[in-house]
Amino acid sequence: MADRQITHASEEDIRNETLMIWVNGRVVPKAEATVSVYDSGFMLGDGVWEGLRLYDGRWSFLDEHMDRLFEAAKAIDLDIGLDRAGVVAALEQTRAANDMTTDAHARLMVTRGVKTRPFQHPALSRQGPTIVIIMEHSTPKIARPVRLATVPHLRGLPMTQDPKLNSHSKLNCILACIAAEKAGADEALMLDIHGFVNTTNACNFFIVRKGAVWTSTGDYCMNGITRQKVIDLCRANDIPVFERNFSLVDTYGADEAFLTGTFGAQTPVSEIDGRQIGDGRMGPVTQRLRALYKALVTP
Repeated sequence: MADRQITHASEEDIRNETLMIWVNGRVVPKAEATVSVYDSGFMLGDGVWEGLRLYDGRWSFLDEHMDRLFEAAKAIDLDIGLDRAGVVAALEQTRAANDMTTDAHARLMVTRGVKTRPFQHPALSRQGPTIVIIMEHSTPKIARPVRLATVPHLRGLPMTQDPKLNSHSKLNCILACIAAEKAGADEALMLDIHGFVNTTNACNFFIVRKGAVWTSTGDYCMNGITRQKVIDLCRANDIPVFERNFSLVDTYGADEAFLTGTFGAQTPVSEIDGRQIGDGRMGPVTQRLRALYKALVTP
C-alpha cells in the first residue's frame, strides 16, 4: 500500500545514526551494541520490556513504568539484577550519553540472559539477565489518521499468554499486523475471546459515541499507562468514560476513534474495515484529550 501509515513512524533524525546504547552496565556505540545468539530474548522471546518518553528532561510516568516492569519480571520469575534506582540510573546514564533532553523514546529490555545450551528450560539461563536500553531521538510523524482492519487473531486468556505482560514474545501481534496490512490497513483491530472489540496489535483502542468515551474492559489487553491516563483525564474533566464490552457494530457507528500508547499518545483513526469513522478526521473529543494529555506531560 503506497500510503501505508505506521503508528510508530517518526521524523528522520540523523543523530540516531550515532546513538550510544546501554548494554549490561556499559554504554557503547550503536554499532557495538550486541547480544549473544544464545540470549534468551533472541532465542525464545523470554523477556519483558518498557517503552518510555522523555519530555523536557523528565521521563513521563516513570513510577508507573517501573511498577509495571518489576511486576512483569516477578510474574515470569526473572531477576532484573538491579533495583528501581539502578534501572533509573541506567536510563539517566544513557540519556546523558546521547545528550537528550526531550522528544526521545527509550526501549528498556530485560531478558533471562545467555543460555548454556539452545533449549527452552529457564534453568539453562545461568549468567544473569541481559539488560539493554535503546534510546532514540523521536518525534512522532503521523501524516494522516490511521486505518484499521479487524483480524482473526485474538488477545487471549491469561492461562495461554497473559496479554497484560509486556513480553518479548510478540508473534501473535505481529501476525495480526501482517493480516491487517494484507487487508490494506495500517494496523490490526483485535477482538477478545468473546468477540468484543479489544485492542490493536500495538496500541490500546477507544471510540467516542455521543460525547462519551468507550474502551474495552481491559481484561484481555495490555493495560497501557497512556490508556489509564486518558481514562483518568476523562474522569477529571467531566467527559463520560466507560470500560465496557462493545461490538464491531458499536465501533462502526462511532463518531470518533483513536489509539493510545506511550509513543504516539493519542492517534486518530479514520477508517475501520472500510467504514469511515465520523468524518474521517480527528474529532473534537480526541482533540480535547490530546490537549489535556499534552498539558499533563509538560512540566
